[in-house]
Amino acid sequence: MQSEKQSPVKYYVGIDVGTASVRAALVDEHGTVVAHADQPIQIWEPQPDHYEQSSADIWAACCSVTKNLQELCWEKAAYFFDLPDFLSWKATGVTARSLCTVVCKWTYASDGGWDDSFWKMIGLEDLVKDKYEKIGNHVLSPGEPVGKGLTPEAAKDLGLPEGIAVAASLIDAHAGGLGVIGADVKGHNLPCENQPITSRVAMICGTSSCHMGVSKTPIFVPGVWGPYFSAMVPGLWLNEGGQSATGKLIDHVVRGHVAFLELQSKAAASACSIYTYLNSHLDMIKKSLPVGFLTVDLHVWPDFHGNRSPLTDLTLKGMVVGLTLSRGLDELALIYLATIQAIALGTRHILETMEAAGHRINTLFLCGGLSKNPVFVQMHADITGKPVVLSKEVESVLVGAAILGACASGDFASIQEAMAKMGKIGRVVRPTQEHKRFYDKKYEVFLKLVEHQREYRAIMNSF
Repeated sequence: MQSEKQSPVKYYVGIDVGTASVRAALVDEHGTVVAHADQPIQIWEPQPDHYEQSSADIWAACCSVTKNLQELCWEKAAYFFDLPDFLSWKATGVTARSLCTVVCKWTYASDGGWDDSFWKMIGLEDLVKDKYEKIGNHVLSPGEPVGKGLTPEAAKDLGLPEGIAVAASLIDAHAGGLGVIGADVKGHNLPCENQPITSRVAMICGTSSCHMGVSKTPIFVPGVWGPYFSAMVPGLWLNEGGQSATGKLIDHVVRGHVAFLELQSKAAASACSIYTYLNSHLDMIKKSLPVGFLTVDLHVWPDFHGNRSPLTDLTLKGMVVGLTLSRGLDELALIYLATIQAIALGTRHILETMEAAGHRINTLFLCGGLSKNPVFVQMHADITGKPVVLSKEVESVLVGAAILGACASGDFASIQEAMAKMGKIGRVVRPTQEHKRFYDKKYEVFLKLVEHQREYRAIMNSF
């Protein structure tokens, strides 16, 4: 039986302006008053039996009472958690935080802890009180056991034995990286064999994509998050690149096309997914050409939702060059292919930026939903020029989480040992070397697209 997912409780603010005061209350969706505050309103009596009030004073009182209400709610909060740490707390009753969450999301430094000056600068100096108890003063490395394991209450809720080990957690993408990046590659004739793990990048590709690379020393990469020490693999520095809305973009482009209903109908008749059908349709229309060459005059810039890495420009927009009046399934297949290529070109852009900063990368390790798509995988191999290793288990995030549990249980001496044993290779997709020149030219066009977009913006900004 599936448990029903609980939605977060919604809260509303009610404000009452009375004769003598303004009152405000925080009320939940069930009508329960959670907190309230009030502020007096000034009353003037210019002559007997004549009373006046100031609309400006009433507005100021509304502002003041609302702020007071916020402060009351803030003071009532016992702890502030990132989601992974909240779940660990629910499971164990221990308020310890994961090094991954506080370093990557909360400005914690693995070598120096919290920085008092930062919290004071942004007006949250009250979080410094009691040695940062509200946001965490006990930090554990991912995979370390939390407290004494499951509490009796959590064990009952989960249907597991009381006291079973619970590991300090990872953010989901980082767990995916952990589940795939450390796999044993012996016998697969890969350039990363007999090389340190720093020669690999894990790419977790689903609704969005994350590119996780590690190094022995800190490397600062423009437009790429980090470096974060021990945030994914203990003892190594992590850099995290990313592309916003990649799987979502492919879905948006395909479902928004005029030929989508035709695609949907034919895919259903063939008893396959729309993407399997599109891939087979590309094979049908390519004739003697390599599939990728079909987009010689169709180019996409994929930042329909802004650029996270390596340009860190949320104002960038998507671009498509090479559209025609054709409206059929062939054209849908081509724009689908060009969009996948654009995402792969964006990955190349991230990898080249990381390499220019000092990373030495020779192999990609892919996991997540998009890694099931053979066209997506082959385009990443061809466009980056690097072999792509696919995990035996597509759900590498779950494998990574299980690796943490295995370490917390004491069955493995280190995260690295557990990664090597539990991370399994499914297959390897290699770049087609004879296609290199074509994709080098596509990459030139790709970089021109964003250059031109910025030129257009500068022209319009001068209006």
